[in-house]
Amino acid sequence: MNYINQAFKGKNNLWMFLLTTSLVSGMFILNFITYLLSSKEDMDEVYDLMKSIPANISLIVNLLPFVFLLGLLFLLVKQLHERSILSLSTSRVKIDWSRSFFSFSLIIITSLLIFAVSAYFDPSAIEMQFDLKKFSILFAISILLFPFQIGLEEYLFRGYLMQQIGVIARNRWFPLMITSLFFGLFHSANPEVAEIGFITMVFYIGTGLFLGIITLMDDGLELALGFHLGNNLLAALLITSDWSALQTDAIFRYTASEANITALEIILPVFLFYPILIYIFAKVYKWTNWKDKLTGPVTKDPLPTPSISE
Repeated sequence: MNYINQAFKGKNNLWMFLLTTSLVSGMFILNFITYLLSSKEDMDEVYDLMKSIPANISLIVNLLPFVFLLGLLFLLVKQLHERSILSLSTSRVKIDWSRSFFSFSLIIITSLLIFAVSAYFDPSAIEMQFDLKKFSILFAISILLFPFQIGLEEYLFRGYLMQQIGVIARNRWFPLMITSLFFGLFHSANPEVAEIGFITMVFYIGTGLFLGIITLMDDGLELALGFHLGNNLLAALLITSDWSALQTDAIFRYTASEANITALEIILPVFLFYPILIYIFAKVYKWTNWKDKLTGPVTKDPLPTPSISE
């Protein structure tokens, strides 16, 4: 139960927390405020402008800021809070990348199986648009830049904010809930929210809660990093649509209207798929003491040194 406690290894002055959060999450906050203040017509114009830009260039423009923001977060944690990046990543003696690989592989295999079944039973809504040259460029961009995008989101929400809010609140349930809510709200400007409806927020907040649970139960970001990367890579490379956040030269395009997306399809992953994944992780990594890890107190106790196999 040491992941949040890692924050005690550095300085935790309130002004440091506020400054770091403001600087690193400024882009998310600005997007959210813009979304709140803009009319539907204004947002539609923005989305149309985004669609007018060549897909790969648009993807680079969207992902490149995450490279600098992740670097800024690491810099502030090291120089301002005087903490190691390891303490932001995990409670283990070193980052266990095998956990990330397992989580990455699990979401990739599962998502491909679900896609194959869906395409088999309803192929009319899916069309192939594979273009080797465009896809090769997309693949290179995705492999290079998506690690920074998911890295920033995980290190910010499940890492820095989870730990710092936990230190302030002195419990685990509040940072779990508030970072999940923030994660959802900061995705509210995505096109699918405007097109499909606010029910989409159930998916984003539920995804934040899922990632927060596996982070706290596993005492590290490794599983969340692997899952998030696998999910976003597939979202970019496998299938796209006119109303999705990512407009890419993916292999397939979903041609059905956003009006055909039901509430059940939005919330099913949150209430069925995510619990199954949590169950698998719990069995593989032998998670115990759920109540304390998810809701227990955060105290400044001596931190025992865990082993890499934990």
